[in-house]
Amino acid sequence: MQATRHGKRPVLVFDLGGVLVDWNGIDPLMAVSQGRLEREQARQFWMHTPEVALLDTGRVTPEEFARLMDERLQLGLGTAAMLQALDDWLQGPYPGVRELLQQLHPRYRLAVLSNNNALHWGKIERQFDILPLFETCFASHHMGLRKPDLAVYQHVQQALQADAADIIFFDDNIECVHSARQAGWQACHTVGFDAVRQAVQAQGLLD
Repeated sequence: MQATRHGKRPVLVFDLGGVLVDWNGIDPLMAVSQGRLEREQARQFWMHTPEVALLDTGRVTPEEFARLMDERLQLGLGTAAMLQALDDWLQGPYPGVRELLQQLHPRYRLAVLSNNNALHWGKIERQFDILPLFETCFASHHMGLRKPDLAVYQHVQQALQADAADIIFFDDNIECVHSARQAGWQACHTVGFDAVRQAVQAQGLLD
């Protein structure tokens, strides 16, 4: 898998939260909703709620989103507490992430494709020390596009100047995996870093 039939190196494109980075907005959201949201409802909140789409595409600030989220879900936390909770739910890279990326880096082009926002992206840049290992980082709030919209995959592929078949994508949300496959990418559904390791091995990406 180190070279394609065109003699080009494959591009490995990784989501961040729930794939390389410990972000769990599902269990805490279930908790603050006091049982009103079940697990799949909490996951769907992040995928399909209009306010989340506004945040992910940079159309509202994290502060505005915290207020909108608190109001929509009637959490009663207040904007400041909701904003702090959003920050706290994003932890560091999973153990072993940097080491795996360092193994992959000499062999493949590496990129990030992440639904993200100014609050979390700033924290990732300041504290997590993994972004320099990637050739390119595509963050939704910078592009104004978000997964699983097909347009985001087309935009990324064009920017990478890569053939669709030469892109291998890792994401924890099945909707994003389906859209990537629709775009012609190879795509692996990887919930958590252990699943990423398994997918890398299954794809034969490391000896």
